[in-house]
Amino acid sequence: MNLPQVINSESTPTSVQHLSFRVRKARYALPIELVREIIEYGQITTVPMMPACIHGVINLRGNVVPVLDLAARLGAELTQPSKRTCIIIIELELNEQQQRIGLVVDAVDAVLDIEAADVETAPTFGAGIRTDFIAGMARDERGFTIMLDVRRVLSLEDILELNRAVARAN
Repeated sequence: MNLPQVINSESTPTSVQHLSFRVRKARYALPIELVREIIEYGQITTVPMMPACIHGVINLRGNVVPVLDLAARLGAELTQPSKRTCIIIIELELNEQQQRIGLVVDAVDAVLDIEAADVETAPTFGAGIRTDFIAGMARDERGFTIMLDVRRVLSLEDILELNRAVARAN
């Protein structure tokens, strides 16, 4: 006799946590699983001959971490630090190694539980950034939050450039 399969609702999450933040006046989000910590903006060492979107490197508990200005990467002007400017430290796997990268943002807002049903596909135009950088658009009562595809925002070439910056800083 075939019994119907019972799906455990705890094993199939309907929402995923994202860290929401602002760059200029737009709201963005990254999966919380990529975020390691959020630190105050400061003490960035510039590295010569880097693209404009790379602020430099920071010393994070003895580790050199490259710092990228997310606004500049998304096509806006470089960030002018304010009291709310901070650096989101994310960790990505690159060539079977964990790579930490700092992202300069204007302000961090909250951790959001984004329901899969509330996510729409990236628009083909009008988002103000390259559409291949957008993983989806999460809607809520305040409007839309742009969910970034951080692996596309930080293309392989960008990550290699960041690794070169770290090597020069050491």
